[in-house]
Amino acid sequence: MRVDKYLWCVRYYKTRNMVTEACKKNHITVNGQVAKPSKEVFPTDKITFRKDQITQIITVLDIPDNRVGAKLVDIYRKDETPAEVFQHLELLKLSKEHYRKHGEGRPTKKDRRDLDGISFDSEEEETDN
Repeated sequence: MRVDKYLWCVRYYKTRNMVTEACKKNHITVNGQVAKPSKEVFPTDKITFRKDQITQIITVLDIPDNRVGAKLVDIYRKDETPAEVFQHLELLKLSKEHYRKHGEGRPTKKDRRDLDGISFDSEEEETDN
């Protein structure tokens, strides 16, 4: 089975076109060699690909006939990605949410005044000393 079809079948990419684009950008390797979308994949092959700032490593256990359900994916692949990589991704998400929570939009006038009040309070304390 082709590597683009395999990664689509085991639900790592939403469309085969997305896998093809990743192959063209050299984000996918099979057994250490850069893979074209038409590269054939066999059981025991190691596929390494970069997606969402994570380099994932999977081993092909079996070839599916068609796209499989999310619960059946583990039959066809073994995920060998280290756990530290996913922890690093969680830290990146937390660092992005530090300033404003997702979905709050632009700061309001009240938010701006609160921010100005914080900076003025710290300057006043410095001048009092």
